[in-house]
Amino acid sequence: MSMFSIFGISGSAVSAQSQRLNVVASNLANVDAVAGPDGQAYKARQVVFQTVPYGSAGDAGVRVDAVTENPTAGRRVHEPANPAADAEGYVTHSNVNPVEEMVNMISASRSYQNNIEVMNTAKNLLLKTLQIGQ
Repeated sequence: MSMFSIFGISGSAVSAQSQRLNVVASNLANVDAVAGPDGQAYKARQVVFQTVPYGSAGDAGVRVDAVTENPTAGRRVHEPANPAADAEGYVTHSNVNPVEEMVNMISASRSYQNNIEVMNTAKNLLLKTLQIGQ
């Protein structure tokens, strides 16, 4: 494994964490959503990562394998005056938990920052190695 593979590994992690942040932002934007275009309440989404082992091509790292929906039911609130209410007067809201999503956002943001720092450190080490040769 060469020193340059660090950039590929960290770059793949930065890309994956960026997608994770986008999914979290979408979830947070739909915390209070009642019904989508299909008439169903918004379902929280989660990113599933997959490691890419170091192979002959030298492409190690991580990638987004899938974006899955949380299957749990949304919270039901009794609001008979709401036009989206069912026959019993309940409105089904999204199943997004804003506290969990904020924790997920902080975790993704820190992972993103750490991988940027890894790339900056590797760049500085390579520059210092070049300066030794002068």
